Amino acid sequence: MADAPRSARALARETLTREILTAARARLATDGPAALSLRAVARDVGMVSSAVYRYFPSRDALLTALIVECYDELGAAVERADAAVPDRDDVAARWLAACHALRAWAVAHPGELGLLYGTPVPGYAAPRDTVDPATRVVRVLVAVVADAHRAGADARPAPDDAPDIGELVDPARQFVAARGIVADAPTELVTRVLMAWTTLFGTVSFELFGHLVGSVTDPAQWYDAVARRLAADLGIR
Repeated sequence: MADAPRSARALARETLTREILTAARARLATDGPAALSLRAVARDVGMVSSAVYRYFPSRDALLTALIVECYDELGAAVERADAAVPDRDDVAARWLAACHALRAWAVAHPGELGLLYGTPVPGYAAPRDTVDPATRVVRVLVAVVADAHRAGADARPAPDDAPDIGELVDPARQFVAARGIVADAPTELVTRVLMAWTTLFGTVSFELFGHLVGSVTDPAQWYDAVARRLAADLGIR
């Protein structure tokens, strides 16, 4: 059965909601997440502030909608990049495709990256419904590494004098197992994926927030080199 057509009121609400979110994302780029205000966004879309509250009852509600949208957008970009690799056994190509899609989205949306991975907004606590969108990128990375592991790849071993961190990464092991990606992932594999995840976002954040100036001549090439070395740590060839 075909879906019932939406009413004119529902379509108008959807259009205005989209306009508010678009204006708010523009404000992220110019003002930063901490300075985001419903009043400023209302001016940008030509509405009185009281009208915006009918769509987003608070600044926190608007921030949550932006966070979910941006996480989903970034996650979808990385998922598409992985899925576009025709040879699913070529885990190295899939890894690099996912990593490059991550950076491409971040470079195109620096304000949004700041919202997701920058300084926390004072007084704002993200609700649980942001968690699943936030894990979309790492789920792709874990899936690629899991496929490499099934094909015989082994993560680089820990140094002989490294402390035992099995308990530290238990939440990550449970996350991977609960989603059926790897039933019993080796501790070192989980550790290396966590290191890779944080390193990828740290590298692109350093680039976009100016911390590589004077240290790296070509941030894109540097990021590619980092992604390839992380793949080597994970045993991906």
